[in-house]
Amino acid sequence: MAPSNATSRLPSLTGMRFLAALMVFSVHGAAAGVFRDIDVAAGYYRWFGNAGAVGVSFFFMLSGFVLTWSVRPADTVRGFWRRRLLKIFPNHLVTFAAALVLLAVTSSAIAFPETLANLFLVHAWVPDSGYVETANTVSWSLSVELLFYLSFPLLIKGVSRIAPSALWYAAAGTVALIMLLPVIAQLLLPDTPGFMFMKVSWTQIWFVYVFPLARLLEFVLGMLLARIVLAGRWIGLGVVPPALLTLVVYVGAVRIEHNPLYNYVALTVIPLALLIPAAAASDVKGRASWLNSRPMVWLGDISFAFYCVHYLILIYGHRLFGSDPNIFGKPSGPAWNTPGGLLFLAAALVVSVLVAWALYALVERPVMRRWGRPPGPRRTEQIPVRPEGTAETTAAH
Repeated sequence: MAPSNATSRLPSLTGMRFLAALMVFSVHGAAAGVFRDIDVAAGYYRWFGNAGAVGVSFFFMLSGFVLTWSVRPADTVRGFWRRRLLKIFPNHLVTFAAALVLLAVTSSAIAFPETLANLFLVHAWVPDSGYVETANTVSWSLSVELLFYLSFPLLIKGVSRIAPSALWYAAAGTVALIMLLPVIAQLLLPDTPGFMFMKVSWTQIWFVYVFPLARLLEFVLGMLLARIVLAGRWIGLGVVPPALLTLVVYVGAVRIEHNPLYNYVALTVIPLALLIPAAAASDVKGRASWLNSRPMVWLGDISFAFYCVHYLILIYGHRLFGSDPNIFGKPSGPAWNTPGGLLFLAAALVVSVLVAWALYALVERPVMRRWGRPPGPRRTEQIPVRPEGTAETTAAH
């Protein structure tokens, strides 16, 4: 596998991982149906209904960035694959088993073969919502990540051959392809029957949001962005402008009527593509911020475990209080007044963090420490944007 010349780690991106996971939590909280007041429920879902898509897009882009940043010359394809499988499968298997127990306890049906596909993380390839909505629902994104990991040794060879002067053109071309996906879905895929209350079909949503080959473009974009920073081609943009741009685009998407297919990736791909390398460049220059503070780095370290457990805690924790359908007509819990709903969401967040900490400490970290150490030291070349003497910081992935 082709080497990078990264000598610095990326604590700000680690902290941002938790913010992305928190966005995913917020959309699942919005869909849980915890608010009795219709206006409050509708307003909460309107503002947070697309937060999860932005968080997932950030994760997919970040995966390509960090893997390209941290690849080592002594690594092998087999060793890389082994470590990546050890990264995702232990947490997945624990939460998959927990989901089956919770399904059994609540006398819910266990679909077959959908659940089997979920176990082996191949369910994202099937354009059927029943495959996504099995066991621990959020694991569909792990199915996508699995493609990233399997294809990375081949992709890094191609990305490494791109001349530094052509990297921005390659990134722009990848962005254009990502933004073209909703157009393809509108032109070539049926828009009926509408999915839930939306005026688009599940097939269209699946194509732009779940289909692993479509999401591979964001992973490749992350790889290109890492090479841009490593090659000294970053434009020097700080973290604040792309963060504000992300917020402006997100708010605009809420307030302006448009086809919802653009919400999943296309609208925010450019702000996120600027935000990730800006944070990385800030880290290699040694700039301190709240994003790379110790609490945020700790939360970022447990963010994968948090992502894996939060949905089960939200959904089944809510069902402990009763059995009423949520806004999608799925089994859920009771609706409360606004303070009661907010209290439940806050409690679910705290419990999710604590359970994620336990999963990280008892499963994820021991497995990675025992079997997941990459061979050989990092390269010692300087990153062009990194000043002399910058110390290494906490790992970002």
